Amino acid sequence: MTTNLLQVNNLKQYFPIKGGFFGRRVNDVKAVDDISFAVKEGETLSIVGESGCGKSTTGRAILRLDEPTSGEVSFNGVDLLSLNGREMRKQRKDLQIIFQDPYASINPRQTVRKVLDEAMEIQNVVPRKDRADRMMELMETVGLGRHQLDRFPHEFSGGQRQRIGIARALAVDPKLIVCDESVSALDVSIQAQVLNLLKKLQKDFNLTYLFISHDLGVVRHISDRVMVMYLGKIVEIGDKKSVFDNPKHPYTKTLLSAIPVPDPTAERDQIVLRGDVPSPIDPPTGCRFHTRCPFATDKCKEEVPELRQDADLMKDGHNAACHYIEEIESGEMKPKYK
Repeated sequence: MTTNLLQVNNLKQYFPIKGGFFGRRVNDVKAVDDISFAVKEGETLSIVGESGCGKSTTGRAILRLDEPTSGEVSFNGVDLLSLNGREMRKQRKDLQIIFQDPYASINPRQTVRKVLDEAMEIQNVVPRKDRADRMMELMETVGLGRHQLDRFPHEFSGGQRQRIGIARALAVDPKLIVCDESVSALDVSIQAQVLNLLKKLQKDFNLTYLFISHDLGVVRHISDRVMVMYLGKIVEIGDKKSVFDNPKHPYTKTLLSAIPVPDPTAERDQIVLRGDVPSPIDPPTGCRFHTRCPFATDKCKEEVPELRQDADLMKDGHNAACHYIEEIESGEMKPKYK
């Protein structure tokens, strides 16, 4: 039985807004607001949603790159938020991140050799006498040559730089890697190469991925499960096939209807949302999607929907935060607009 490597409970990440002469805290940006989920060992959980929904903030809060406001993050049975600085540094060997921008995430003044050596030195995972061999092994693992170890970042293409970022993450033998939009800055052909590399590495090293992306085509290719976020909340979560083939939340249906189809003659029932995403400083009451949802009622404005599963309509582990899953599926409720 596969165990949960990561368990997140009631995670909140608020960023203070200060104003006035004394710079007092006057409000908060509620970037992530009370979310709970788990990631199993060896799987890929993808987090998707519009810009500003809290995807990247969730990943950063789990790694404590930003200190969470409250909640619990349990990794391999250890509550990360209870650890002091020294204890957390020991855990960082198992928790790595691949950043979005391959041009900004690597020190331009360091050679690849120095980048990889620094990672191993800080975590003390490889004896100094064995590091040269380990570096050459890492370069070959990510599809680069040994002769490129003494080059600087500006001598590489974007795809090659991202491979260096992957090699740096692998250098300390991690268990969980947060991939924060790790292929969004790359050309489509290079994206495919990097995605296939990530899948191969996962199989070879039993890695667990938290994959953050806005590209649903990429998510469909790499994921085991998918978590959809909207304005700091989880609106749907389930295995890839269930979410893509049988979405239950109106927001998920909207996202999936916007995926481009490589057939200009294909007829599609695309859903177009009205209005803009509300501000996370003052999010709507009740269901946060109700201001744009074509099925919203007064109940949606007043009551926060629970993330729940309907046994007749959804498979085990497929949950959606909507009051009217059954009514929408049966056709009893009709959209107010299309």
